[in-house]
Amino acid sequence: MVAFMAFGSAVRGADMAEVRPGCMPSGSNPEWTLIWHDEFDTDGQPDTSRWNYERGFVRNQELQWYAPENAYQRDGLLVLEARPAAFACPTYEAGSRDWRKNRPNVQWTSAAVETRESFSYQYGRLEVRARIPVCLGAWPAIWLMGKGLPWPSNGEVDLMEYYQSGGKPTILANAAWGSDKPNVGQWDSSYTPLTHFTEKDPMWASRFHVWTMDWDENFIRLYLDGELLNETNLQNTVNGKANGEGVNPFRRPMFLLLNLALDIRVKDLDVRDFPMRYEIDYVRVYQKK
Repeated sequence: MVAFMAFGSAVRGADMAEVRPGCMPSGSNPEWTLIWHDEFDTDGQPDTSRWNYERGFVRNQELQWYAPENAYQRDGLLVLEARPAAFACPTYEAGSRDWRKNRPNVQWTSAAVETRESFSYQYGRLEVRARIPVCLGAWPAIWLMGKGLPWPSNGEVDLMEYYQSGGKPTILANAAWGSDKPNVGQWDSSYTPLTHFTEKDPMWASRFHVWTMDWDENFIRLYLDGELLNETNLQNTVNGKANGEGVNPFRRPMFLLLNLALDIRVKDLDVRDFPMRYEIDYVRVYQKK
């Protein structure tokens, strides 16, 4: 999610589904113990003992200004909502070279929440049930990052990203770690065309789906509705020379992020697609007993 250029990537679909069978639902699996979760059952703002807000212009020179009021709970769902806006940028500084400060106006707002200060874990199963927006310009994500090192040496896992790749709607599942150059990641990425799912279910975009990350000391495996989209061997994820040399960021704790960005690859957003809603039914983290 931090950076979208990748190498070591592949286009994957039904062929990956044959590598490993889909994972069992964790709630009925006696091997797993629920250690952290949010069911979003109370209307109002997200639980601030679990979630922190990102604020303002944050990363990737994205168009949206993250605002806490764009994240709310209603009818058992966490909703991250992108909206048109028209107000003066609070961080504007005339002549600044910092993209976060040289925009005089905010044209779009959205929401991002994370658990940097409240929760992190090492190894286990993460399950997120969500319905994502698939209109042009939507960039929803479920992801994790480590702490204590600069990106990408801190490690990043994108359990889910959705955006236009090569002009086609695409579901991504990625892992990134440090290389020999600062701010340049080594990536293991998979790109699955949205048509891989919609050809089997034309109503796919209107439904909720379960994204699952299985993580142990040897592998990270990323699933969508039980279908394996990507498998990363942690023997290959040791950081390069730039920062954190010799550290394997995926053998350290990571925290969670949920956000709805606006795709910087799309130049003309259609106001008719707004408000754009990314709806999360639950987030659950399990570890083996």
